[in-house]
Amino acid sequence: METMGRHVISELWGCDFEKLNDMDLIEKIFVDAALKSGAEIREVAFHKFAPQGVSGVVIISESHLTIHSFPEHGYASIDVYTCGDLNPNIAADYIAEALNAETRENIELPRGMGPIQVNKSKVNAL
Repeated sequence: METMGRHVISELWGCDFEKLNDMDLIEKIFVDAALKSGAEIREVAFHKFAPQGVSGVVIISESHLTIHSFPEHGYASIDVYTCGDLNPNIAADYIAEALNAETRENIELPRGMGPIQVNKSKVNAL
């Protein structure tokens, strides 16, 4: 059975405080990441929290990209879910590099295949 999609969950640590707190920059990074992966963008929505932090989503025809940032911890929680032939790692890698992540942990889940085993990979010092 073929997968209906691929879902990358990425934990980014050691990210730049200013970048994680800049809603406009994060929105641009996520739109660029979606486009670099070959996705078709449908909707974009981002929110800046006080005193810091950003949450947002880029809805793509092929699914979505999301972020929740915690600048005070240098941490960002990222999801990139794509259906079809798109590789979510292209967008996830671009985002990690753009946010200057020092360390990241990725989990990639095939979606729509029934029960799965979670395989966790660790990437240090991008």
